[in-house]
Amino acid sequence: MAVTLDIAALRARREVPASALEALQAPVPAAPIDVAATKGDGLGCHSGKDVMRAAAEAAGMSETLEQLKTDYPVGPHDQPQSMCPAFGSLRVGLRMRRTATILSGSACCVYGLTFTSHFYGAKRSVGYVPFNSETLVTGKLFEDIREAVFLTAKPADYDAVVVINLCVPTASGVPLRLLPKEIDGVRIIGIDVPGFGVPTHAEAKDVLAGAMLKFARTEAEQGPVQAPRAGRSERPTVALLGEMFPADPVVIGAMLEPLGLAAGPVVPTREWRELYAALDGAAVAAIHPFYTASIREFEAAGRPIVGSAPVGVDGTSDWLDRIGEACAVPRSLVEAAKNRLLPPIRTVLAAAPIKGRITLSGYEGSELLVGRLLVESGADLRYVGTACPRTPWAEADRDWLEARGIQVRFRASLEDDLAAMREYRPDLAIGTTPVVQKAKEAGTPSLYFTNLISARPLMGVAGAGSLATVINAALGNKGRFDAMRDFFEGVGTGHAAGVWEDVPQLRKSVSRAPAPKKHDHDPIGEMA
Repeated sequence: MAVTLDIAALRARREVPASALEALQAPVPAAPIDVAATKGDGLGCHSGKDVMRAAAEAAGMSETLEQLKTDYPVGPHDQPQSMCPAFGSLRVGLRMRRTATILSGSACCVYGLTFTSHFYGAKRSVGYVPFNSETLVTGKLFEDIREAVFLTAKPADYDAVVVINLCVPTASGVPLRLLPKEIDGVRIIGIDVPGFGVPTHAEAKDVLAGAMLKFARTEAEQGPVQAPRAGRSERPTVALLGEMFPADPVVIGAMLEPLGLAAGPVVPTREWRELYAALDGAAVAAIHPFYTASIREFEAAGRPIVGSAPVGVDGTSDWLDRIGEACAVPRSLVEAAKNRLLPPIRTVLAAAPIKGRITLSGYEGSELLVGRLLVESGADLRYVGTACPRTPWAEADRDWLEARGIQVRFRASLEDDLAAMREYRPDLAIGTTPVVQKAKEAGTPSLYFTNLISARPLMGVAGAGSLATVINAALGNKGRFDAMRDFFEGVGTGHAAGVWEDVPQLRKSVSRAPAPKKHDHDPIGEMA
């Protein structure tokens, strides 16, 4: 079944339509590669970001790097400490039906990234095109990738094949843009996700989601496309941007129902046809506000973007107002919805208050939303740090938090998060693994944001009740931490850690050889 999306008024595109590339459906000779531009000296993660970025620019990747720099700006410092960014793009592909993923990168990086498929139970293979110095500098690697794509792109098995360049192929200028856009009806999506160009794995999700939306938008402009699995909604829909707890889209759908609206697909989607349905929505709710490339495609489709999310009383009220404006919902319906939805949220928040001083940090992109919910729950929140960048769609949340005296730090580093913990001396520290570790060493209760906070519902009544349970349980563990610290008091740390009959004495080492020369760059990726 095919449907035609109502996007006739889209702005003129700069790119050539994918349908104009039908000749690429059949195998064609590989395009020649400028060998001189790809020659290197064994570049690897150890080379450092500056060296690899310079190599990529010399290899003709300037336009790609400039777009990444625009979409995902760094600062106030260079880059947050995080896992390999390609983790995010790989995760998006592995979650999609009938989608194959092929990695092109150093073997050590690919080995580490395949952890993603096991951790998330994808139960599917991750393709890998190996290379060596010779195949890299002669252009044979691109030919190998192209061959792998043709072998994989079987319409009976896949709707799309995703090829991801990691650091070394990007730095060497391996031109995924020269791959055919389509093979026997299977879309070919080639993206570069280098650690020296994409700051966090969260933003790497947007790299792939944005590339897929662009492809789907081009297809929709050319004519009828595949309908959603459950058919088109009878009511206007609101697409939801950003990965979230599975119950949240359901809760948001219930909130939209009184407005005469319905929840659309969650982007990143679970299958290709959902991309069309997302583009067909009346508006886009940027639940996670850092999906810059995806937002660019939605704006090109003429869809209004609404930031923040329905968290807490204030957040839900403001969000319903802005959704109503974006979708031209009569004001009377919006007010009626607020009168129906806000009292239960207020009741749940009051029934399970959070009492304690908290610092909050993470790298998922929902940190400011969680901060708002904590404040409305009664918590004494002092600091919110996120590894993601500041964008226009995060301003409402930032303004709300800062108006209440809470420090908000975008692109927060581990040092920022630890400094906040030392300054504010929280009763509970919520953060990444090293923050949690440091807090526990200091006898402070702590929670890992990714597994224990972002993996819970945040929206509406469900969110108001879920956080209080886990937060209050953690706050109640202070006595247990004190007991453990008392029990282990006197046990060695640092040089004296371990089991000894006599505690080792710290002795100054005598230098017998010149210290190794310090590199003028820092490692990146899996080598960091």
